[in-house]
Amino acid sequence: MTQNYHVTDATRPPVDAALNDIAEYVLDFQVDGDEARTTARLALMDALGCAFYSLGNPQCTRALGPVVPGASLKGGARVPGTRYELDPVTAAFNIGACVRWLDFNDTWLAAEWGHPSDNLGAILASADYECRRRRSSADQPLQMQVVLDALVKAYEIQGVIALENAFNRLGIDHVILVRVASAALATAILGGNHEQVIAAVSNAWLDGGALRTYRHAPNTGSRKSWAAPDASSRGVWLALMALRGEMAYPSALTAPGWGVQDTLLRGEPLRISRSYASYVMENLLFKVAFPAEFHGQTACEAAMILHPAVALRIDEIADIEIETQEAGSRIIDKTGALDNPADRDHCLQYMVAIALMKGAITSSDYEDEAARDPHIDSLRSKMQVRENPDFTRDYHDPDKRAIANAVRVHFQDGSSTDRVEIAYPLGHRRRRVEAMAPLEEKCRRGLRTLLPADRCDETMALLLDAERLSSMPVDDFVSRLVI
Repeated sequence: MTQNYHVTDATRPPVDAALNDIAEYVLDFQVDGDEARTTARLALMDALGCAFYSLGNPQCTRALGPVVPGASLKGGARVPGTRYELDPVTAAFNIGACVRWLDFNDTWLAAEWGHPSDNLGAILASADYECRRRRSSADQPLQMQVVLDALVKAYEIQGVIALENAFNRLGIDHVILVRVASAALATAILGGNHEQVIAAVSNAWLDGGALRTYRHAPNTGSRKSWAAPDASSRGVWLALMALRGEMAYPSALTAPGWGVQDTLLRGEPLRISRSYASYVMENLLFKVAFPAEFHGQTACEAAMILHPAVALRIDEIADIEIETQEAGSRIIDKTGALDNPADRDHCLQYMVAIALMKGAITSSDYEDEAARDPHIDSLRSKMQVRENPDFTRDYHDPDKRAIANAVRVHFQDGSSTDRVEIAYPLGHRRRRVEAMAPLEEKCRRGLRTLLPADRCDETMALLLDAERLSSMPVDDFVSRLVI
């Protein structure tokens, strides 16, 4: 039976501390750490590479464009890699869909997981729109430093809240945090004040949470590629509403009975264990070498190491042992038929099978044609996945943030490969230097799919030049990316 929460006192309560903290951080915190700013530039570069790769995917491009065919907004926000000029809400969805579609963008893993660059849609669309608006009024244009600092802050809001709040265990998708972070940063970029940031963020929380149904068997589907862009664009819409005077809801989180804590969190408090700064950006995870759900990245790396020893003996394999963390076991351990690419890139066994067979993984390996290879399901049927408690412990250790997996292959003649264990994937902070050159090449290859060679080279040179990039007007930067 639902409890009857009857409140007679209509006195407006104080603003929830968590809402106030976000507003103060967004408007007042100065990003000054070299590592955070350098990583933010890498994050922008990586996200743009992902976006351009996705524009070669028909399933992605059919989701793009204005809501009403043919509609555009002169002086609006542009979508890199396209000719679209749209209102900032729709542009945020378009940019976010491109960044997210192939599941190749950066990642954050904690009690909750997610992809912080999902916020780039809201940030870049709002900044391009605001910059062009200022130009039309003869005001000073926004510079790219605003975008880079906004990335640090959006990543921090999403990631810090994710450290101790497992929305996934409540059936709620992590994109709730994208909506909250995007609403906060879009409001700030568009010129909002403290009260307006609180208005946008409180409404973002009041939207509730999308269900994770589309991320899990037996319903995994393409919505997981546009759920975060949808949340990010909603953040922009709520920001614009706040700027027009829409009110705030001061106890959106703590209101007895009706607030986020008593409804979505089932009576538990929202836990925020550290002050907002630049921790998340500094500890960001990049998907460098191949697109695959991040809890399985090190399993794929291990399988690639084993590839030379098994590639010519695929039909002789008796069984395959995979050790993973609890989160990996819960999210991507799948048996049975896989219906679509979104299903396959979130299946640990499928990813490992491809890596063992080919020694590499590309986005095309998740498409229907590739999935028809009977060897894939044959290998999947021979895999045993189990949680390794040590891997789970190191996964939750804030000083390690490991995402370990181990793989060993046994053959029918009784022989076996070495057990290959990898704790930190290539895109981890502990392997950041090793990842630099591959990250640059990933972006370069993505840009080359649509940009002329000379413009690609110029854009890469700009992305690698911190001083030039940070001082460039946002609209000039975006102009380099449209076709």
